[in-house]
Amino acid sequence: MSYFDDLAYQFIDGEWRSGSGSWDIVDFNPYNGEKLASIPVATAAEIDEAYRAAERAQRAWADTNPYTRRLVFERALRIIDDREAELAAAIAAEVGGTHAKVGFELHLVREFLREAMQLALRAEGRILPSPIDGKENRLYRVPVGVVGVISPFNFPLLLSMKSVAPALALGNAVVLKPHQNTPICGGGLVARIFEEAGLPAGLLNVVVTDIAEIGDALIAHPVPKVISFTGSEKVGRHVATVAAGHFKHAVLELGGNSALVVLDDADVDYAVDAAVFSRFVHQGQVCMAANRVLIDRSLEREFTEKFVAKVASLKVGDPADPATHIGPLINEGQAEAITSLVGRAVGEGATALLHGKTEGTLVGPSVLGGVAEDSWLLTQEIFGPVVVLVPFDGDDDAVRLTNASPYGLSGAVHTADIERGVRFAKRIETGMIHINDGTVHDEPIVPFGGEKSSGVGRLNGEAMVEAFTTTKWISIQHGRSRFPF
Repeated sequence: MSYFDDLAYQFIDGEWRSGSGSWDIVDFNPYNGEKLASIPVATAAEIDEAYRAAERAQRAWADTNPYTRRLVFERALRIIDDREAELAAAIAAEVGGTHAKVGFELHLVREFLREAMQLALRAEGRILPSPIDGKENRLYRVPVGVVGVISPFNFPLLLSMKSVAPALALGNAVVLKPHQNTPICGGGLVARIFEEAGLPAGLLNVVVTDIAEIGDALIAHPVPKVISFTGSEKVGRHVATVAAGHFKHAVLELGGNSALVVLDDADVDYAVDAAVFSRFVHQGQVCMAANRVLIDRSLEREFTEKFVAKVASLKVGDPADPATHIGPLINEGQAEAITSLVGRAVGEGATALLHGKTEGTLVGPSVLGGVAEDSWLLTQEIFGPVVVLVPFDGDDDAVRLTNASPYGLSGAVHTADIERGVRFAKRIETGMIHINDGTVHDEPIVPFGGEKSSGVGRLNGEAMVEAFTTTKWISIQHGRSRFPF
């Protein structure tokens, strides 16, 4: 595909060029194993070049009228509309996304670009009173300068754009490192869209590389003031540690172990539909996915029968087939890990109500029951098509079980009584929770983020202003101050 041929490069200071590392990141189609691209890695020296280019370009960009800045995002939107078929094909090929997943991703990319247009005008200042006569206090919202963005593989175009577009709109420059499994959709496509949209050179740089080559250079470099990372808890902890050691602010969107809770008055059929989608969308490779489905014991039998039957009807196969519900996992290593996880759980006493087969990167869905309350399976993120059903006895028990997790990203509760649902939701230790819906939601103006091990900080809407600008106090003495000496 031409996109993979054209974008298999680094993008630094407005130029497409090869990395100077001694080895390549090889990009494969996760479904059929086709080699899509081979990209020589960027070195620490090229990381420095990218950050220095961003630093030089940012000053003039910050002084650019925000109404002018937002024109770039208008043009980016038109480019996505014009190239939708090509973009969709690229995401399907590199990520293994089904038709539904690809459509969802491109829809949200558009929505976040529209929000970025508004953010360009939203860095508002304030004037505060002073106890000193003649004193005026002005608070300005100014860009932080340069932002480092590290994006994941599961929704690469969306989750790169989600930080890149707001940071640029607010007057910053960006250095983006996409995941090595999705260097084109998570990096090259983002650069090409903004290049064609007229973003001045140097403001967005894309470096395709790996920690094995650059170590902590991307995080520890002196230029970036904010690091926006989306990915696993383990890597996020390292990013946070390094960033703190260099006095940088880190925005961390990490993993989850979300629960979808079915209370005793829920609409069972509707809850089944919500739970199946919440667990198996994009093969379960979603941080907000429902790892656990908690069911009131009075509904356990009915829910379980209907849930297992619906999961068993899901079609596993070629993501290019519009009828496919579950496509490939991102690579064979991930497929092996999920297969091993199910085997271990069953070996330790879990009941496989449905046991999916593994063929290469295709992993059929598994539904597990009979899992001990203290099992490791209930406390870790499962990044694949596996779900655990857990019965409970009453609302208090459901709250206890839901909160018995080190994570707190998303969740859902189903009930016929909305206010009962609200009372329940308030007791859950999570950044986001949805009543009578699924667990997988993201909206451009609603704060997005988690509690506990699911991250630090928020993205979206006004939270973007908090993340990518800083407050500057300028005082003016209109009279004359009196000094004690």
